[in-house]
Amino acid sequence: MIRSKLKLTLIAACAAFATALSGCASYQPAPRAFHEATIQPYRLDSGDRLRVTVFEQTGLTGTYSVDQAGYISFPLVGAIAARGKTAQELEGIVAGELKKGFLRDPDVSIEIDQYRSFFILGEVGQPGQYAYVPGMTVQNAIAIAGGFTSRANQKTTDITRKINGKIMTGKVSISSPILAGDTIYIHERLF
Repeated sequence: MIRSKLKLTLIAACAAFATALSGCASYQPAPRAFHEATIQPYRLDSGDRLRVTVFEQTGLTGTYSVDQAGYISFPLVGAIAARGKTAQELEGIVAGELKKGFLRDPDVSIEIDQYRSFFILGEVGQPGQYAYVPGMTVQNAIAIAGGFTSRANQKTTDITRKINGKIMTGKVSISSPILAGDTIYIHERLF
């Protein structure tokens, strides 16, 4: 009786271990597009704050936020779609709108005043939302969030990122770059 219980316990433990390993084996590293997104020009999205300068037009020069719908509300012309555009593309769009009966030859310059936040969850000291700075890596984000907990897997992490309108998650090393809007998840180590 004791041998059969021991045998059943051993079989159950092996099955649980095999299930855990199979879950890890089916998890794939981030696709190529995931890594290529880090070297592409920055694309605007909700939460970005822009400094728009219209040369010799102090009434139009100012700071504008990209709203939840992906638009900036600009004086004279109204809502302008910003989501998915680079700052340079948006410069041309704003200048084009201002040419439609408002200014003869507007000179528009747009800079990112503040990037949208990134999020870090899991086995870090202070999970939450933090300000993004260009050039950040996962390791920088972990440091900002209070470092690893004693249970953290310190080798790899998951990042969830929006690429071309699609949400993707991939496993990356802690030296990988992050983007504004990323969600980083630090897993608990198994052993």
